[in-house]
Amino acid sequence: MGKLKIGIPKGSMEQSTIALFKQAGYTITINSRSYYPSVDDPEIEAMLLRPQEMALYVERGVIDIGLAGRDWVQECQADVVEIAEFVYSRATNQVARWVLCVAEDSSIKSVKDLEGKTVFTELVQTTKSYLEKNGVNANVLFSHGATEVKIPHLCEAIVEITETGSSIRANRLRIVDTVMESATTMIANQQSWNDEWKRTKVQNLQMLLTGALKAQGKVGLKLNITKENLEGLLKILPSMQNPTIASLTSEGWHAVETIVDGHVCRDLIPQLRRVGAQDIIEYPLNKVIE
Repeated sequence: MGKLKIGIPKGSMEQSTIALFKQAGYTITINSRSYYPSVDDPEIEAMLLRPQEMALYVERGVIDIGLAGRDWVQECQADVVEIAEFVYSRATNQVARWVLCVAEDSSIKSVKDLEGKTVFTELVQTTKSYLEKNGVNANVLFSHGATEVKIPHLCEAIVEITETGSSIRANRLRIVDTVMESATTMIANQQSWNDEWKRTKVQNLQMLLTGALKAQGKVGLKLNITKENLEGLLKILPSMQNPTIASLTSEGWHAVETIVDGHVCRDLIPQLRRVGAQDIIEYPLNKVIE
């Protein structure tokens, strides 16, 4: 039996990744003392790895695929295959941004003003490339954390990751520019991707994870409606594409099924009832495969 070795990001993305796999149909069980979680699929072996180093493990073939931010894949400068992008995180489902920040009252208005200045960041290589691209010579130093507090004590600027910008504002900093955007990516080892069995296994996994993400925030609705009320119902009924309509054995009645954003149901269901819908059922979704 073949084995697919996968890397699960350890740290802030760990629980959200495990939850996504669970929704996709895979239960990952972690022992607090082990870096080798168990997976309820005998064809999959997993390792818990820091996302900052994930691409290196993939490149060297220690694992076949891994999930890590595009920022860390780029920072490692590893030769890997990017298979898919998954926009999710521990806090939101937004794309994260690495932003160039200065103090709110700083005279620095653009990246050009950083000539000869000091910049702290965890994303050193990417920041150096960004500055070089803009023709700026600055001193880029690695930050071991608490990057926001380094301004103005140790540097004039930082490059830090943010999703909402709340931490930037809370520390009285101002965003000058976006260095890069990043989302979680699935990356594969070159040789593993060329293996037919592993490629098929990875594509199946990708399909299910994508479907699980697509289903988040959505629910299914089922209801019955008379023929004469159907047109009025369809005018107010949202759907991903077109709702499914089937005739019931009872003459003059139709069954309607659709998928909608979950947050609209509290307002939508009473409206559906008022236009004649009956037997309305709302149900959760695990996956939506398009």
